[in-house]
Amino acid sequence: MFAALFFTVALLVTTAYFIMGSIPLLVLKHDTPLDARFVRGFFNTYYVGAFVSAAATAISLAFAGRPGLSAGAAALALIAIVLRRKIIPKMDALGAQIQSNVMDAIPGFRRTHVIAIVINVAQLVAIVGSLITFGK
Repeated sequence: MFAALFFTVALLVTTAYFIMGSIPLLVLKHDTPLDARFVRGFFNTYYVGAFVSAAATAISLAFAGRPGLSAGAAALALIAIVLRRKIIPKMDALGAQIQSNVMDAIPGFRRTHVIAIVINVAQLVAIVGSLITFGK
């Protein structure tokens, strides 16, 4: 049970830390390739960290006899994989367009950045909500 608690806290910290780190990045104008690469790298790191912490949480909760919470954590691990495969290539493509001075690329990149933040906030709400609901 201690491992389950540890990894659950790690999942919460990972998600909350990256939300708090990604929101201030909205201050960037996203008008240079460096901005795009930095934000893309930040989210790539988050998705890898989210997958690792969610997978470890799922495994430890399964061993702790909490199948509902384990399934939820496994779903978060899968969501991290899907988002990494969808968001990162989109950021790469928009970053290349920013470098080529395509005018629609900057608002598109900013929109993708905001969508990724909103999804992360929804995940944090789901984590906390499931812990409150199933943690009893």
